[in-house]
Amino acid sequence: MNLLDSLKKYTTVVADTGDIDAIGEFAPQDATTNPSLLLKAAQQPEYRALVDRALALASDGPLSAAERAEAFTDHLFVGFGVKILEIIPGRVSTEVDARLSFDTEATVAKARKLISLYEAAGVDRERILIKIASTWEGVRAAERLEAEGIHCNLTLLFSFAQAVACAEAGVTLISPFVGRIYDWHKKAQGVADIPIDEDPGVASVTRIYNYFKKYDYPTQVMGASFRKSGQIVRLAGSDLLTISPDLLEELRATPGEVTPTLTVEGAKAHGEERIHLDEKAFRWLHNGDAMAVDKLADGIRRFDADARKLEGWALAQV
Repeated sequence: MNLLDSLKKYTTVVADTGDIDAIGEFAPQDATTNPSLLLKAAQQPEYRALVDRALALASDGPLSAAERAEAFTDHLFVGFGVKILEIIPGRVSTEVDARLSFDTEATVAKARKLISLYEAAGVDRERILIKIASTWEGVRAAERLEAEGIHCNLTLLFSFAQAVACAEAGVTLISPFVGRIYDWHKKAQGVADIPIDEDPGVASVTRIYNYFKKYDYPTQVMGASFRKSGQIVRLAGSDLLTISPDLLEELRATPGEVTPTLTVEGAKAHGEERIHLDEKAFRWLHNGDAMAVDKLADGIRRFDADARKLEGWALAQV
C-alpha cells in the first residue's frame, strides 16, 4: 500500500494540472485547471491540435482582436476540459476570467457561455464545475448559477468569511488554498518552514470542514495549492483534495497508509458557533484577515496575468 492509494480510500483525489498525460497516469476522479496551468500545457507540442482548433474557432466571424483573444481562451479551456473528461470518470473545473472577479453579471454570462460550449461538445453540465474567485460578487454569481443547475467551484479561498458565504449561497464546492496560506505566514514569521501541527493552511481547511459538517452544509471542501505531502496527509478525510502531479508521484512512491484526521463524527463534536453573513458582515470579517485580503488580491492578479499571457501567446500564433 502506498500513501496515494490509501488516501483514495477516504478522500476524492483530484489532479491539479492541465497536462492530460499526467492526469491519465494518476487516474484521479476529477481534475482542475486554471489559466496558469493551461498556459504551461498549451505550449507543449503534444497539445498543439487543441491550440490550433481553438484558434480556428476563435477566427470564425468578424471579431476584433480582443474578442478573438477572449474566444480563443474560451475554446481552449473547453477543449482541454473535453479531453480531460475523456479519461476521468468525474468532473473538470474550468475557470472564469479573473477580470470578472468583481462583476456578478459578467461572471454569470461567462459561465453560461462556457457551459453552452461544453454542451455543444456533447458534455453534460453535471460534469463541469465553473471556477469563480471567492469575492462577494463571485459568490452572488455562483448562487444564481447553482439555481440554474450550473455547478460552481469557488476558488482563491483564504478566509473563513469566504467559506461561510459560499456555504450559505449553496455552492457545490470550495477550494481553500492551503499552500498559499502557508507561504504568507511563513514569510510573515520569517521562518523556513512551519510544522504541520502549526500549519495555518491545514488549520484553515480543518476549521472549514468541521463547520460545514457540523451544520450539514452540502458544499464540498476541496483543499488545494499544496506545498508538501505532509499537508495532504494531514487533511485525509476532506471531501476532495486537488494535488499537483509532482506531489501525486511523491505520495504514490511512499509506502504506508494514512489515517483520516477529518471525519463527520469529529466535526459534529466541534464547538464552532454558527454565523450568518450579509454583505457588510462578510466584508468586515474577511477584511479582518490580513493574509486573506493580500492573497485574494494577489491570486486574482496572478491568474489575470497568466490569462493575458495565454491570449498574447495565442494571437502570436496566427
